[in-house]
Amino acid sequence: MTERSLRGLLDGFTAGDPAELLPLRGLLAGLGRRAFGMLLLVATLPAFIPIPVGGAISGPLVMVIGIQMLAGRRRPWLPRFIAERGPHRSALLRFYRLIVPWLTKLERVVRPRLPQLLHQRMAALLTGLLLLLLGFLLSLPIPFTNYLLGGLLLLVALALLERDGALMLVAWCGGIAAIAVFGVLSGKFTAIAAEAFDRLV
Repeated sequence: MTERSLRGLLDGFTAGDPAELLPLRGLLAGLGRRAFGMLLLVATLPAFIPIPVGGAISGPLVMVIGIQMLAGRRRPWLPRFIAERGPHRSALLRFYRLIVPWLTKLERVVRPRLPQLLHQRMAALLTGLLLLLLGFLLSLPIPFTNYLLGGLLLLVALALLERDGALMLVAWCGGIAAIAVFGVLSGKFTAIAAEAFDRLV
C-alpha cells in the first residue's frame, strides 16, 4: 500500500469537527519510523502561534524528540497521559492553511531518496542532536526566531515523513547555520542579562 504524503495525512486529520481533540496516539498510528516526523510537526505547532510563550512550549517538546532519536529509538515513546492529549482539529487546520502554500511547492520536488541519510545510525544521531540544539534555541527568548527555527524543524519533519534524505541534508545545513548564528546571539543575550543582574545586586 502506498504511504500517504504529509498533505494527504493533514487532509485526513483536518476533516471533521473543528472542536474535536486529536490524540497523539491516533496521529502517530500506523506511521512506523515516520512517526517521529509527525510528532515533530505537532510539537512545532506552538512556535507558529502568535503568543510570547510559543517557543517555550515547542522547544522542550522538540528536545524530547531529539533525545529519543539520540537514544536510538525506532519509534517515539510517549507516556499515556501525553499520548491521549493532542491538538484540537481547529488548531491543526489553522496551521495547515499557514503552510499549504509552500507545502504545495515542495511537493513538486520532495520524494523518497537517499535513505541512508535517514535511517543509518550516524544520520539518526546527527538529526537527534540537531533537534536537541534547535529545540534549546527555540525555548530561549531570542526575538524573531520562532518562525525561522520552526521552519527548519518543519523541514526535518517533512524529510522524515516523506523519506527524503536530500531534504534532510538541506535541513541539516540550515540547522547547523542557525545554531552557529543564534548560538552566538544567545550567548550575547546571556552575557548582557548576567551583566545587568550583577549591576542590580
